[in-house]
Amino acid sequence: MRFRTYERDGTAGLAVLADGRWRDLGQVSLIDLIAAGRVRDGTLANGAPEIDLATVRLLPPIPRPGKILCVGLNYVDHAAESPYKDVPGYPTFFARFTSSLIADGAPIIRPGCSPELDYEGELVAVIGKPARHVSEAAALDHVAGYAIFNDASVRDYQFLAPQWTPGKNFDGTGAFGPDFVTADELPPGAKGLMLEVFLNGQKMQSANTDDMVFPVATLVAKASEWSTLEPGDIIVTGTPAGVGFARKPQVFLQAGDRIEVRIDRLGTLSNPVANEVAGGL
Repeated sequence: MRFRTYERDGTAGLAVLADGRWRDLGQVSLIDLIAAGRVRDGTLANGAPEIDLATVRLLPPIPRPGKILCVGLNYVDHAAESPYKDVPGYPTFFARFTSSLIADGAPIIRPGCSPELDYEGELVAVIGKPARHVSEAAALDHVAGYAIFNDASVRDYQFLAPQWTPGKNFDGTGAFGPDFVTADELPPGAKGLMLEVFLNGQKMQSANTDDMVFPVATLVAKASEWSTLEPGDIIVTGTPAGVGFARKPQVFLQAGDRIEVRIDRLGTLSNPVANEVAGGL
């Protein structure tokens, strides 16, 4: 099944795709549905009215996940183009904050303090039930579904210190959506899916999710060794080669650009780029 979270008149709601039409579930939280184990419930749309999503403002599928765990250097070719060069022997986890999240269609904000805003197309795994000390064999049982992410990064701030936190958490840089797609709609672990990124129509990144160094099951198992993963937590699984920072000459996002992340069977996440406004976004 496929869901979108929206806002209308200041109130969040949830839509589900049924028989090719979006149906309005009203003020229902996707996290609540996930926690209740109902995201695959085919009766959810029964009696629900149609909704024209063009008349509402999309939100990230989960606007405020409890945890956003991102993974760096999770494709061999991206590790090779990075300053680190070597493939890590353990997943390079780092955290994003909910304040950085934006929805499909919302502008990615180019900060006034840096010219080095970069793109990173990524697959998201959404946790469906609590996971602590789970094995890789059981890990996918704890994944409710998948989505698309653009882990836009401010590179000079990312590399100011060994920890990447500042460069990965600027407001308006974590594009997430538009859809949450349940795991049963995709191959196990979302394997075998093409991931592509286009900047103003030009292909910049292209890879297959099979190319991940640490697949989804490994990431869930490893993360659950040190933290209890909860329903609605998300794991942003890493980006392949082709980021702007590694290109010669380098390519950074400019106001007026449009960046699209496309993943087979998940759809397209599309965002314009806008300059930060003095005093705020």
